[in-house]
Amino acid sequence: MEKEHLEVILESIDSKFDLVLEGHETLNQKIDDLAKRTDERFDLVDIKIDTLNDKIDTVDKKLTKRIDGLNDKIDAVSVDLKAHRADTEAHHGVYRVKEG
Repeated sequence: MEKEHLEVILESIDSKFDLVLEGHETLNQKIDDLAKRTDERFDLVDIKIDTLNDKIDTVDKKLTKRIDGLNDKIDAVSVDLKAHRADTEAHHGVYRVKEG
């Protein structure tokens, strides 16, 4: 009788052990699936960030080129203004610069 009772207890422990192992396998699979989805999403985010960086670099180059062009125009206007002022001062009796 004692042996039969012990066998029943061992069978009960075995079935509970099987349930724990089954649960562990299920959780392990879910963790693996989540890790895979997370990696895929991070890969997509990396692609989007790289694309944005490329666009930002392109905009930066365009703006730098336009700013350089504006600086060249400002320098040219400055040279023209300086020459005009020198010409005006050279003809002091003819031209007068009035402020205000």
